Amino acid sequence: MHHHGGGPLPPFSLSRALEWSPDWPYLLFCALALGLYLAGAVRLWRRGDKWPVGRAVAWTAGVGTVLLVTSTGLNDYGMVLFSAHMMQHMVLSMLSPILLLLGAPITLALRALRPARKGSGRGPRELLVALLHSTYVRIVSHPAFTIPLFIASLYVLYFTPLFDFLMQYRVGHLAMMLHFLAVGMLFFWPIMGVDPGPHRPGFVMRIIELFMGMPFHAFFGVAVMMASGQLVSTFSAATAPPGTNLHDDQQLAGGITWAFGEIPTAIVLIALTLQWAKSEERQARRRDRAADRDGDAELEAYNRYLASLDRGAAGRAAGQSAGQAADRAAGQAAGQAS
Repeated sequence: MHHHGGGPLPPFSLSRALEWSPDWPYLLFCALALGLYLAGAVRLWRRGDKWPVGRAVAWTAGVGTVLLVTSTGLNDYGMVLFSAHMMQHMVLSMLSPILLLLGAPITLALRALRPARKGSGRGPRELLVALLHSTYVRIVSHPAFTIPLFIASLYVLYFTPLFDFLMQYRVGHLAMMLHFLAVGMLFFWPIMGVDPGPHRPGFVMRIIELFMGMPFHAFFGVAVMMASGQLVSTFSAATAPPGTNLHDDQQLAGGITWAFGEIPTAIVLIALTLQWAKSEERQARRRDRAADRDGDAELEAYNRYLASLDRGAAGRAAGQSAGQAADRAAGQAAGQAS
């Protein structure tokens, strides 16, 4: 499928976009991501620990979406059609990250990596913990950083010459794709995260954070749809598939951006609602357990109280009988004395 410099691609079609067209750096990246994750999950299962299968499925689906937009014909079309590039951008920044985060990779790494042996310095696990606690991670995962970054990634890239510059080089294109994925992961981490992180806002705050980025995203899509001139010069009539109207294609790219914002929002809201319900349920269970323990404690205290009353009564009864005996003895003695 690769037509790098081999004449223009045939007109875009879904079947052509889904054809296998491996791009080695992405392929390697995906193989590593999947291999390492599954190795970690298998290590836990072998050990007899629990690791939810759903998380492994989410991670696999996430890696699958990355493959789908980078190692298929879509990636080739993404070099010559704005709309195809935008599909890649949206999936990598808004769908793959959500699925990958639902896989809870950090939690898995923390549980699967063995602590370093005493005296052998820091192992990978210690480095990961140190990184999670570092000021750097605290800053880059803070909503005040991730939301502007998420928005700027759209505006700065397409409304300045940066996009055209990066697209000239293979490594520029690679870096751009990785950037989309990384920014998406950072943006959704505090919101979606099953994983531990420096920022764990409450559920209401998470929903607000989610909605703070979305209007900018939608507005960007509309701005692209309404732009009269070509925003970027990379996509030219010379390289486009024959019969392409570049302006229509740019409008389609804007439409894709605008519409795509709704999909992850819906997925995230559903996932958040489920997580919220689950955490409420967990808290309720915790309260029940506490109540059970307290209830037992109260019951035990009450039993002890009853026992103490019994002891008191028994003691008094013993005291009374002793007293009566003494009285009788005294009476008998008095009788004898008379």
